[in-house]
Amino acid sequence: MTFLPAPPGSGIRFRRVDLDGTPEIEARVEHVIDTNRSTTLGKGNVKIHTVEHVLAALSGAGVDNAIVELDASEPPIADGSSREYVRMIEKAGLVPQTEARAPYRITEPLQLQVGETMMQVFPHDRLKISCTSSGGGGRFTQFFSLEVTPETWPKELAHARTFCFFEELEQLYKHGLIKGGSLENAVVIRDDAVLTTEPLRYEDEFVRHKMLDILGDLSLLGRPFLGHIVAIRPSHTGNCELTRQITAQMRKPEKAVQTFSPPPAKSDDDNPVRDGATLDVMQVMKILPHRPPFLMVDLVTKIEGNRVVAQKNVTMGEPVFQGHFPGHPILPGVLQLEAMAQVAGILMMRQAENAGKLAYFMSAEEVKWRRPVRPGDVLVIDVTMTKMRGKIGKARGECSVNGEVVSEANVTFMLMDKE
Repeated sequence: MTFLPAPPGSGIRFRRVDLDGTPEIEARVEHVIDTNRSTTLGKGNVKIHTVEHVLAALSGAGVDNAIVELDASEPPIADGSSREYVRMIEKAGLVPQTEARAPYRITEPLQLQVGETMMQVFPHDRLKISCTSSGGGGRFTQFFSLEVTPETWPKELAHARTFCFFEELEQLYKHGLIKGGSLENAVVIRDDAVLTTEPLRYEDEFVRHKMLDILGDLSLLGRPFLGHIVAIRPSHTGNCELTRQITAQMRKPEKAVQTFSPPPAKSDDDNPVRDGATLDVMQVMKILPHRPPFLMVDLVTKIEGNRVVAQKNVTMGEPVFQGHFPGHPILPGVLQLEAMAQVAGILMMRQAENAGKLAYFMSAEEVKWRRPVRPGDVLVIDVTMTKMRGKIGKARGECSVNGEVVSEANVTFMLMDKE
């Protein structure tokens, strides 16, 4: 196998030099013809098997354009990871090209389920993969999350080797999928034992290899990708289907991304979440799906542009104080965080088209708890929307008692239709 440079805008192409005419196949998801245990590309009578490890190495290094020359129908398996390919790229070196990169930033969440594989994608400023893998019966369940960059890729993912379960070997052999397989290029799991010629390279090597596969299959998009992929028991079939869905979204006209500026409600009568309005708890429950004891908003005191201020009366009657803590009641910080998210959900209802939807809490960043909140306190929750992109919203929240900030966070949430 040989890596060759390619002109800007040409992408990654595989070239079969062992065939007449040296045919080429572009590394694009439309050329995927099989995803049984690996990803196979095909064009006419030409096939190239197990492309994902090579593609992961190129993608992880930030290579946009290259020709991969092969004298066989499959890249050398090496040790079952991308390590040797990474070394080849590092030895050859990379050259910047004149044409600017054009990464695709996902604008709307995607989700799919293929068999036991569940995958979701959310807007994110970088490429991030969060993955849970497990075998039958939950054996060797592992989780890992990583922002993939040219710096983190070779250290955290590239060395993770392919693996399989012992009971799968006979069927794999019958289907001709492991004719060159051995403990030199794969890890075999038998019951609770790990069979390998060397120690595991990572404590959670299995899930990291699954993420390596995701990166390789995702590169079939044909351009760099920005988004957060959340995968449970991923597979090549699921990876490639997700890449197809992202490709379909990518080909739609891109919507402009703007800082949040709430549109006017239909009318004052149609939408209670309007400038200058206040909302009592009964009105709040018409907007939010939450109910006591998990409703964290008793009163909305101010609605002003992209800002909402609300209150939560903290009383000794809260069920949480029975265990947090007996004789020393303190409102858990996570409930203050939930209160910020609920107020952000109210703010989202300023947009008439969001009426009846649910705001799912996705993440919290820069969370700080500054002092305890106790029974008798009035928790003031002040939330300002900072950005809106498709169905994803970001907000800055603060909770205070008697004018003193007790907690703060940046929260992210996603709007979904009620099922």
